[in-house]
This record gives sequence, C-alpha cells and structure tokens, in this order.
Amino acid sequence: MTSVVAAEVAPDLKTCKAYISVFGDEKAAADTLAGLKSAESYIRRQLARTVNLRNTPEIRFILDQSIAYGVSMSHLIDQVIDTDEKKRNSADQNTMEEGAE
Repeated sequence: MTSVVAAEVAPDLKTCKAYISVFGDEKAAADTLAGLKSAESYIRRQLARTVNLRNTPEIRFILDQSIAYGVSMSHLIDQVIDTDEKKRNSADQNTMEEGAE
C-alpha cells in the first residue's frame, strides 16, 4: 500500500517534492519508488491536463518513513508497558505471599 504523506511545491511552481510512504518491506518500497520515478513524466502530463497552471511542476518522489517509524515506536512502547506490567504483577504477588506468612 502506498500513500502520499505530503507534497511541497516551490513558490515558483517549478518543482514539487512528493513524500511517499510504502507499507511493506524495503524491496516493496524500492520497487514502488522506482516505478513512480519512471512514471514522473506521465504523471506530470496528467497533472498539466488536469490543473490549469502556468508551469507544471517537476515532481520528485521521496520515500518518507515516518509512518513506519511511528509503528515501530508504538511496538516498542507496547513492549515496555508489557514488561512493566509483568514486573508490577510479580512484585504484587511477592507482597501478597509475604503478608500471608
């Protein structure tokens, strides 16, 4: 799955940076980026036909890994929470056992 995360257009409308996020492994990301780069001129022609601009920007596709980074950080936070809960449960059980003696 591919998403356009952001697009930055230069003030003179001559260039555009399109930040692309690809959900998948590195090979899928590389293949998607290569496909988009090979289709740049076609996409630019379609943009020129659709949008009435004096200049149609040259589009550069840039791989954005912020979504993947966010998912990775979320997994790390979940792991820390699970570890913390296990330690807390173990400490609570030890306290109960000491109180029963």
